Amino acid sequence: MKIHVTIVGLGLIGGSLGLAIKRNPLVEVKGFDSSLGTMEEAYRRGIIDTTSASLKAACEHADIIVFATPVNTTVIMMQQAANWNLKNGVIITDTGSTKGPIMEAATGLTEKGVTVVGGHPMAGSHKSGVSAAKEHLFENAYYILTPESTVDTEAIERLRFLLEPTKAKVSVLDAEEHDRMTAIVSHFPHLVASSLVGMLSDQETEQPFIKNLAAGGFRDITRIASADPIMWRDITTQNRAELLTQLDGWLGEMGNVREMLIHNDPSEIYEYFSRAKKYRDELPITTQGALYMTYDLHVDVPDHPGVISEITKILADERISLTNIRIVETRTDVFGILVISFQTAEDRENAKSAVSKVTDYGMHIV
Repeated sequence: MKIHVTIVGLGLIGGSLGLAIKRNPLVEVKGFDSSLGTMEEAYRRGIIDTTSASLKAACEHADIIVFATPVNTTVIMMQQAANWNLKNGVIITDTGSTKGPIMEAATGLTEKGVTVVGGHPMAGSHKSGVSAAKEHLFENAYYILTPESTVDTEAIERLRFLLEPTKAKVSVLDAEEHDRMTAIVSHFPHLVASSLVGMLSDQETEQPFIKNLAAGGFRDITRIASADPIMWRDITTQNRAELLTQLDGWLGEMGNVREMLIHNDPSEIYEYFSRAKKYRDELPITTQGALYMTYDLHVDVPDHPGVISEITKILADERISLTNIRIVETRTDVFGILVISFQTAEDRENAKSAVSKVTDYGMHIV
């Protein structure tokens, strides 16, 4: 018996989800996107089986509906869906990174007996749009489901079955708990990174050379500040309460750091950094978390013509894809550091092994 799934929003996430769940021959996917060109490309690539002329028509005969749209758009659609003639037993879910506003917007649906289960696949890419969709995007990533307490276990199992081909790690959390945790490990770090970049920008007038020094480690630790400002505007407004809580905690922590600096006790300072290092080193590295990051390999290379092409040829011969490559020039010795970014830890390890086989360049992972 076919499972009729409608995916609304055929970008990176919606497109990748379509490719993944279609590994199950029982799943038939109908797609809708506000861009006709995107729908046509999704159909050509086999991401979806059929298209729809309208959002309402796309959803009315579906067994499962997935809103893979920005949270603000999903909120509007959840409210509209309360007036649609939906199939009995339909499950509606989404892929948004904040759950509270979406679950609140779904109240009209749940009052009519429609099952709504929030969803958040914690995966991403340096690319966007349907052209970047790939069926293995969610492998080993956490896929969080946030059902209301009244949702029965059968509905959760139906979604687990649907998501099984993604090879994601499906976990169930309370929506409020989800938003609190993603604020801690994803949303608030974006605010911090953006604030650090803002401080650098403010001081550049008096210290114009500072931008050159920021090309190395500073650029790495603030990489997430380069994310889409529209998306992060929406996330910030949607998870505002949790972010304010985290900000209050951060200000308290910075107050403690300030006191530590005033005391200037070397042992206290050492313990502060030692505790941070120990905890950070114990964080898992084999799975994706809430914050999309690339995996970097730092290669010590001599400054001579052709060295970059030498490295890239090694990777190409091994069919290892990279997402970015750059040179960190702020070095005091004769070597530069070539920073190569990969999308997975496995690609990074394979690259390290491949380069080490044919060169004597030093390498380290951060």
